[in-house]
Amino acid sequence: MKPLIVPFFIAHQGCPHRCVFCDQVKISGAAEDIPTPAGMLARIAAYRDSGGGRSLEAAFFGGTFTSLPKYLQERLLGPLQPLLETGEIASVRVSTRPDAVDSRTVEFLGEMGVRTVELGIQSLDDAVLARAGRGHTARDGENACRLLADAGFRVGAQLMPGLPGDTPEAALATLRRTLALRPDFLRIYPTLVLAGTELEAMYQGGDYTPLPLREAVALCKVMLLDALRASVPVVRIGLQATDELRAGAAVVAGPWHPAFRQLVEGELFFDLISLLTAGSPPERPVTLFCAPPRLSDLVGQRRENLIRLSRERWIEVAAIRADPRLSPLELRVSAEHFERSGSLLDLNYSGGH
Repeated sequence: MKPLIVPFFIAHQGCPHRCVFCDQVKISGAAEDIPTPAGMLARIAAYRDSGGGRSLEAAFFGGTFTSLPKYLQERLLGPLQPLLETGEIASVRVSTRPDAVDSRTVEFLGEMGVRTVELGIQSLDDAVLARAGRGHTARDGENACRLLADAGFRVGAQLMPGLPGDTPEAALATLRRTLALRPDFLRIYPTLVLAGTELEAMYQGGDYTPLPLREAVALCKVMLLDALRASVPVVRIGLQATDELRAGAAVVAGPWHPAFRQLVEGELFFDLISLLTAGSPPERPVTLFCAPPRLSDLVGQRRENLIRLSRERWIEVAAIRADPRLSPLELRVSAEHFERSGSLLDLNYSGGH
């Protein structure tokens, strides 16, 4: 069973740059404060009491943890040391920038019980990184991944397709270079224009055009499929729907949707249904079978997949059934005169997204 994450937000703390896209407070829904030791211990105790016996992992999100002054890093990690020794928490994770990782940092984090480091790589295209104001290079991202992996850390990589100067081809090249580094997991955050950022000024001035929602979904389905083929889990696609993001005013433009991942997963299953029903007689009812957790992805948001199948392919779905024998990647199509099975891994987007 996966550890239960106990989150602590240090929005923008320690970060030496204000990237054009960034507003960590709106993204995380948290104020720019450093958690107090008492507050941290109280939150851990609350999670322990309600966690049903699951192991706990303390996690520091937002900001650049390893660019914080050393005394602040020690103030945050120090109170956790007794809990690590007793097993009350199993491990610690932090988020940081690639250029804030060196051998001394790696040694310190290891000594303080950190086992997972999430890197804000965003892109491995130097021109894109420069336009975003990241302040580091693609080589910094690759070097940080290797340094952490060689020291035995679990490494997560955060990618942001759709930054200024980015293209779908460049975003896919970034993904494939990142997968070659063998990260333990990925997060994919299509770029949004948040109110009050430099990116908003670029957008309002006509110097930046965000990805439309449908194009972002089309790109991310290819990225997700590539990660599936590489056996690298994608733990999140699209920003978490905080209250501020749901309210609407925080997002000025860009491919925002509170269930963005389901749109992406739904597109993959639509493409797989289309592949498996190719050449079948039109207007013949079919029954679809998938793993139980995949029913909503198969149907699509607001039954969009079923509507599109009828409208675009003249395929009527008589029923959808859960089949626990199928893996989360598999689908079976059954009709009067044929039955076919396949996997999302059978899809081929080599010609683009």
